[in-house]
Amino acid sequence: MAGTKGRSGGARPGAGRKPKAKADSKSNQKAAAVSVELEPQPHGGALKRTSEQPVDLGSLNMLEMLQSVALGKVKATSLQVRAAIAAVQYTHTKRGDGGKKDEANANAKTKAAGRFAPSAPPKLVATGGKKIP
Repeated sequence: MAGTKGRSGGARPGAGRKPKAKADSKSNQKAAAVSVELEPQPHGGALKRTSEQPVDLGSLNMLEMLQSVALGKVKATSLQVRAAIAAVQYTHTKRGDGGKKDEANANAKTKAAGRFAPSAPPKLVATGGKKIP
């Protein structure tokens, strides 16, 4: 009833963001690298303070460590993650550092070298193999 006064507009049943399912907060907690505490202030209120503790990652190489951080298996400090990102660049090459096109060009050069290689100069049979000046 678009033209009737008081009948148009308003909330629709079932519309809007759905409420989140409440999960057990204690069962999902891991050994956190970052702890957040509220620090009371003398004038009232509180400040949120974070403190980071480095996590021992054992024998993981940098790429495995970043993958486990991305999957949520390990909570590392921001400094550990930044250092791992910097170190991975030296141990693992990216696709752009020697990708398909470079590989195809190298293969084409080796293939063409056999087929279109410069031919050998003619043998100097008449002069006994010596060059004429």
